[in-house]
Amino acid sequence: MPEDIVGLLVSACLGALVGLIRQWSEQQEHAVEDEGGFAGLRTFTLMAVLGYASAVMGAGGRGIVFAIALLLVGAFLAAAQFRRGEGVQLGHTTFVACMLTFLVGGLVHGGQVRLAVAIAAGTMVVVGSKQVTHGWTRRFTAADVRSALQFAAVTGVILPVFPDRGYGPFEAFNPHSIWMMVVLISGLGFVGYLLMRLLGARAGIVATGLVGGLASSTATALAFSRKSRAEPAMGSDCALAVTLACTVMLGRVFVLLLAVNQDVAMRCLPALVMMAFPAVIFILWLWIGRRGRKEIETPSLSNPLGLWTSIQFALMYAGVTLLVKAAAHFQTEGGLLAVSFVSGLTDMDAIALSVGNQVGAGDVGLAPGTRAVVLGAVANTLVKCGMAVALGGGGFRRSIALVLGATAIAGLLGMWLAV
Repeated sequence: MPEDIVGLLVSACLGALVGLIRQWSEQQEHAVEDEGGFAGLRTFTLMAVLGYASAVMGAGGRGIVFAIALLLVGAFLAAAQFRRGEGVQLGHTTFVACMLTFLVGGLVHGGQVRLAVAIAAGTMVVVGSKQVTHGWTRRFTAADVRSALQFAAVTGVILPVFPDRGYGPFEAFNPHSIWMMVVLISGLGFVGYLLMRLLGARAGIVATGLVGGLASSTATALAFSRKSRAEPAMGSDCALAVTLACTVMLGRVFVLLLAVNQDVAMRCLPALVMMAFPAVIFILWLWIGRRGRKEIETPSLSNPLGLWTSIQFALMYAGVTLLVKAAAHFQTEGGLLAVSFVSGLTDMDAIALSVGNQVGAGDVGLAPGTRAVVLGAVANTLVKCGMAVALGGGGFRRSIALVLGATAIAGLLGMWLAV
């Protein structure tokens, strides 16, 4: 088959796929079967073919032909936007999608087939997700948007001008490094927060536990411990959610360590796996024998992108870093472990990031640093265990005390083996 015919067919297929998704999305939104909308399967197919044909005609130094065709298509689409009152439905997204589809044809002719497919696929996703994204954004509050804007502004404006050097005792305060850690932890937490908000008021227990552990395992444990006392019949459901959240916390620590120091992350991995083992066994046992409800109320979480939340973490991280550097300076592993344990009682992220960075800088040895991170995870686990025992209901308390107690013991064993 001639090469030009193959290119024409590829262009037509890509345009048809985009048009199919656009037409389906339009019909789902307006619940119509007629052709009152603008730009469906046929229009997008022809748009890609037009782009390919224009590129063919513009080959050999006649690129002006393709430019004129692109200009005419843009002018036609712009004019169509002013005719909405006559039954034509052409929004800005459709306008851009049409222009991209025209360019897809030109890219196919230019031999950039992979790029053309990628653009077409991306366009399909954006066009087809209109109703979904609108549903998501309606769930966000003004406070959520304000927090995100504040964080973006402070990060985008302040981070580039923060000096990247140490200040104060032991040169522990590096403004650029501190805020970079804030960006990292807040971004990861926001992913969990975002998913939690998208789950809605009620969600599956497994999803709630997994996402809750990503956003804040402590907040998730607190919420479900209280719920288990208020609704004793849901004790096993709450235990499953809390155990999942605590297990995801261990994976979260590993991801954070990977981001700052791969050597520490890999050295901590066996101990973290050992800590996760009792919880995994408990989760499987609960899941196999579970006959409870499939839905559960999602816990209330604060937006991790809030400016005050970010400042609090920055102060905590800076304080932990100072203590870790002091322990390293005086060459006291006992002091480092004490700092790690106390820090883990309140926030696992700060000690993990601080130790990872200090090991990378050569201030802390790999083995002591590994033990410090694992001990912090043990301390954090004990806090949640105590929280569950103090606030939870009967069966829930026994289950969580058993599984998190075994998790802490496994962590201590893993810390002892981390040499």
